[in-house]
Amino acid sequence: MVTAYIALGANLGDAASALQQAVTAIRKLPDTSVSKVSSIYKTAPIGSNAERGPVNDYLNAVIEVQTGFNALALLQQLQQIEQAAGRERPYLNAPRRLDLDVLLYGSASIDSPHLTVPHPRMWQRAFVLVPLAEIAPERVGAMQLAAVASQRIERLSLLTG
Repeated sequence: MVTAYIALGANLGDAASALQQAVTAIRKLPDTSVSKVSSIYKTAPIGSNAERGPVNDYLNAVIEVQTGFNALALLQQLQQIEQAAGRERPYLNAPRRLDLDVLLYGSASIDSPHLTVPHPRMWQRAFVLVPLAEIAPERVGAMQLAAVASQRIERLSLLTG
């Protein structure tokens, strides 16, 4: 079993429910257990192509899982959960019903056409670092949190599922 961290995000429809349902779906994956769950955070969109119209704030969270899937197989499972939730990818950084990203996979460093771990932009995003620091403070340093301190982020509630 490998410890992996997964970011969850949504800003279309009932985003809080989408995050809850995603955690429930991940709990049902074979050979995978959810060991830690962050709070839900409300964050402003980053790079969401504002010229296409107003964009809702996102709800975000991070979970820790223990999994027997290899990293690419885990990503494929997460993409199936996204598809079941109605995820569409009409353009880069489009608003979404559900977004699931593998942030960290054990101590692996992966750079493939399908998956990059650690997630390439996680260190630039408060919506990843703050919930990750909540459940795995040893994974996020004070300097990393300080680097994203200007990004608006608001803790809302605990994530269940």
